[in-house]
Amino acid sequence: MRTALVTGAASGLGALAAQRLAAAAWDVVAVDVDAAGLARTALRSPNMHARTCDVTDPGAVADVLAMSGPVQRVVHAAMISPAAPALEQPFDEIENTLRTDVLGTVHVVRATLPGMLERGRGEMIICPDAPEADTAAGAAASAAVAAYTESLWAEHGGRGVTFRCARAAAGTPPRLVLDAIDRSLARPAGDPHVPMDAAGGLVSRLARRTPAGTSAPR
Repeated sequence: MRTALVTGAASGLGALAAQRLAAAAWDVVAVDVDAAGLARTALRSPNMHARTCDVTDPGAVADVLAMSGPVQRVVHAAMISPAAPALEQPFDEIENTLRTDVLGTVHVVRATLPGMLERGRGEMIICPDAPEADTAAGAAASAAVAAYTESLWAEHGGRGVTFRCARAAAGTPPRLVLDAIDRSLARPAGDPHVPMDAAGGLVSRLARRTPAGTSAPR
């Protein structure tokens, strides 16, 4: 059975991603800090395994992977974007946002990507929150996560692992984002960004870089 790791699975996009994968007969490891939310996500899904985990703790992430074994798909949606004006947001809130979104992404990638590269296959899907008004820290984190995904693609995009960055406009329904991800996985990996249709909203892409052995579309 194929195994998927879904972070931020207690609500929103992460919860829907976990439920869709479980319904498609994946063995799903669903993680979040919200145990009650995870229980709701996993309800009536015998092939979903809920694990309370804080992605800012690399040891906790490694422990989850030690229990789950190799994963073939990662859907990383454990992101936060607390709203506050840029010059008024408490520093500890800014720091927590960057730690959760940026370092959390790094921890999840470092725990899962080496195994994918060793096996020569896998799907790394990263879903940063899109920027919106009064979320300066969230916008900074979102841009950093998108740039990090591009760096991963540039370095490892020709080694059998598919990279996707799903950065939809604020307020986009999770089902539309997941539909766009599914469509993008069916196309050649010439660009890590998931294109959104008019309903999903389009977030500006960062400058493209081409990994060795691939060519970016013109």
